[in-house]
Amino acid sequence: MAVQVYGCNHVVIEVDDARKAVKFYSDVFGLTMLRGGEGAAWCKLGEHQFMAIFEVEKLQPDRVKHFGLIVRDEAQIKEVRRKLTKKYKLKLHPDFRCDFRDPWGNRIQVGDLHDESVAWLLPYREVQEAGLTFTEPRGKRRKKDRA
Repeated sequence: MAVQVYGCNHVVIEVDDARKAVKFYSDVFGLTMLRGGEGAAWCKLGEHQFMAIFEVEKLQPDRVKHFGLIVRDEAQIKEVRRKLTKKYKLKLHPDFRCDFRDPWGNRIQVGDLHDESVAWLLPYREVQEAGLTFTEPRGKRRKKDRA
């Protein structure tokens, strides 16, 4: 029997202060904490996934490993960029629309629903309920919208 993968269940990041990390991700992305304690926390990511946050004694940032989060639209990308750069004084990766390293060195890539293939997104209830339309080809977006 062939194995069928339904998606990604969770992502794990390492931090040196789980409470601060929960505050950061709650503030920037509005993540809801599912449970936590004793140097660990679990936050809801969308409808079916979660992010586990574990405290470690020594942080060892990765070079290219990362995970991606999807927000609704360009306005939300701009809000994330604003919070990251103004409030948290983080630098965005210059070659990407909204890539950054969190305060603990974890690399995060942020896109919006229009960056993704409709085939991948249609099963998500959130996308269906949002009533989004996908009329603009990905490569045709105006240059200022990608900034």
